[in-house]
Amino acid sequence: MANGATIKVLYFAQVAELTQRREEDWPLDQPVRGADWLAALVRRYPQLAPAGRLKLAVNQYHVAPDTLISPGDEVAVFEPVTGG
Repeated sequence: MANGATIKVLYFAQVAELTQRREEDWPLDQPVRGADWLAALVRRYPQLAPAGRLKLAVNQYHVAPDTLISPGDEVAVFEPVTGG
C-alpha cells in the first residue's frame, strides 16, 4: 500500500474467539465491497468459513454485503444473533 491507508476491524463473540483477536488494523488503499472483503477475511482466517454467514457493521451501522468499505472505516464482524 503506497498510502498506508487502513481500516480498523473489530471482532465480536464467536468471531473473536475463532480469530483470537478483538481488533486489528487491515491495510486498505481503495474501497472494496463488503462481500469481497469478507472473502479476504476468510482466506486469512479459514476457521470463519463460510463468509456468507458473517455480518458486517461499517462505522457502527449494519450494512449489506454489497456496501463499500473505504480506507479509514471501522468494520465490525459478527455472527447473526438469534433471540428466544
